[in-house]
Parts: sequence; C-alpha cells; structure tokens
Amino acid sequence: MKMMMWLVALWLAAAVAGGAAAAEPAARTPPADVSDTADPFAPARAIVADVQRIVAPEGIDETLTLTLGGTRQVVNIRGADRGNPILIYIHGGPGSVEMPMAWTFQHPWEDFFTVVQWDQRGAGRSFPLNDPAAIAPTLSVERYRDDAIELIEQLRARLGQPKMFVLGHSFGSTVGLAVAAARPDLLHAYIGMGQMIDVRENERVGMARTLTIARERGDVAAIHAIEALRPYPDSGPFTIEQADAWRTHANRYGSLAAFRPDADFYFNATKLSPLYTPADRSAWSRGSAFTVATLWPRIADLSFASLHRVEIPVMLLMGARDSTTPSEIAERWLVRLSAPGRTACRFANSGHLPMIEEPGKTLLALLAIRRIARPEEAAAVPAYCEQLR
Repeated sequence: MKMMMWLVALWLAAAVAGGAAAAEPAARTPPADVSDTADPFAPARAIVADVQRIVAPEGIDETLTLTLGGTRQVVNIRGADRGNPILIYIHGGPGSVEMPMAWTFQHPWEDFFTVVQWDQRGAGRSFPLNDPAAIAPTLSVERYRDDAIELIEQLRARLGQPKMFVLGHSFGSTVGLAVAAARPDLLHAYIGMGQMIDVRENERVGMARTLTIARERGDVAAIHAIEALRPYPDSGPFTIEQADAWRTHANRYGSLAAFRPDADFYFNATKLSPLYTPADRSAWSRGSAFTVATLWPRIADLSFASLHRVEIPVMLLMGARDSTTPSEIAERWLVRLSAPGRTACRFANSGHLPMIEEPGKTLLALLAIRRIARPEEAAAVPAYCEQLR
C-alpha cells in the first residue's frame, strides 16, 4: 500500500509539471541562470515534499548549515527513527551534489538509516555561501577528507550516535575511502559505489572500453575523438575537458545509466526536489563547473593502489556496465585488500548509478551491511553480493 501511494504521488507530481517538462529540452546539468519568479515545478515539489514528510514521532528532517574546515556547508538529515544507524552519502563530481536527486531513491533507506546528504565545499547549496577565490586553493581530497571527519564528529555530538556508515559515490568514493583509512574508529563500515582506486588507471581502462564499443559499432566519430585525446591520461595536460570528451561517448553507450543513451531522467528529477529551488540548481551548475575544473588536474596521480589494509568492513557496489569508474579496477583492489569483512556486490543491469537503476537491490545490500551495527536484525547477503574470504 505504501508503495502504491508513492507511485500515485509521483504520477500526480508529473501531471502538475507535465506541460513544462515536455517542452523543456533534456539537460545534463541544471540551467546556469534561473530565477525563482517563474517556477512551473513548484506545485510538483510541494506534492513530493508532502509524500516524503517524516511524520514518525522519533523521526528527523533537518537542513543545517555547518562550518567545516572554516567554510559554511549545507547538510540535510532525514530518517524515520533517530535510533537508527547514520549513513553519510558523500557525493561525486567533483562538485556534483546528490541532495536534489535523493528524493528519487532515498526514502526507503530512511526506514533503516538516518541518511545525511552533504553539499561539499564549492558544491550545490554550499557554493554561494563561500568566496570561490578563497576556497579554490583548498580544493583537495585531503581537505574534503578532513571536512568529512569534522562532519562525522559534529553529527556524533548532535545525534548521539557513536559510529556511522559512509557511502562514497564516484569521486566521493575517494573521499570516503580516505576517511575509512584515516579514521576507522569513527565508522562501522565503508561502502564504495562506483569506487575510484587509481585515477589515471580509471581513465585508461574507461577510455579503452569505450573505444572497443565504438569499434564494434563502427562509430567512426567516437573512434577519432577518443584516439585524438592521447597521450591523455598517461602524460601531458590532465583536464576535465579531456575526461568529458571520452565520457560523452561512454554515456551514449550506457556507462552512466545502463541501456540508456543519457541520464537525463536522473538530472531532470532535480526539478521536483523539495530541497532545491531553481536558484539552488543554478548554484549547483556554477559550483560544479568551478569545482571540477579546479580539482580535476590536482587528482591526476591520486591512487589507493598501495592501500592494502582497512580496519573496518568494506562493501563495494559495482555496476557491470560502468565505464565511468570501471568495476574491474575496484574489484581487483578488493580481492587484495585485508579488512575485517569484504563484500563485492555486482549490479548486472546498472552503469554508474545503481542506487537509481536497481534501487531495490541497492537497499538490500545496505541492509546486509547494516547488520554490523544491528546484529540482532541480521540481514542475509543478497545473491548478487559475494563475501570474499
């Protein structure tokens, strides 16, 4: 019944927004300059907000501005029971926030976790709160790691939870894994989705896979475009323009969202987010462009290949069709890793976005790792997850 009500509410939201949505071209990122004065999606956002309203007596739904590493950053906290374990979602990009899409997949998680969405420095709703010129020199994985540690410590004090889970997605997985390596005492377990292990190797394998598909399809334009990028990623400039140049073709082949030529359904969902106004979406667009252009050259040689032990359980969620962060690199690393527990979850029908492509399977994987915090509610490991010995 709850699922049926949810589907009806989504249908109503689409109906309210329908005419404008059909007329607006699909976009990979939100428009760069939108005002709040003419917002056809406001009624739909109100419906979604009402469906998602936390009404349980022990529930929590707060949006806060916290100071982390000397900068103001926006955090959203949602869950049906404050007694549940905390799950911090560290978004990717760099600068590509998850808060405005979270309504599409996160609500079922909130029955089992208190879920924290965090707009990192330079990203989303946090972008206009700080001077870009002042934070540009600070953009590094180490700084994001330390911001995340500060966030964990503040949440522990605020919510009275001694430990928590971190889920790092895409670029956010480099931040999350850095936290797990540096401060395992703060966490029950680490979850990596679209896990990045070695940035240059990631680019090398992703480009090669995309080039293979282009040749199989006889896509001459893609072949020439990808081959023209060399010697990237092995030497020479390392820019986001080069990374996007091959990912444009990978995404058409289903890397970002399996069996789809794009992920417009995912990005367009931000228009119905109760947590993001058009002005917030504009800030996200500007912040993402600023952050990724600044940070991408700085992470060219980032690698966790020499990280051989993590002191907490590790679970990886891996899309089989993901060329953005090829799963084979992360799985080889996981096999070599020494940790109290290692779990590899393989999503056969996903690209880079298992949480929205296969949401039910993602939830079951999260419930399986939740048993570390709640052993009295032990959940079976799903068939598509393998516990490595």
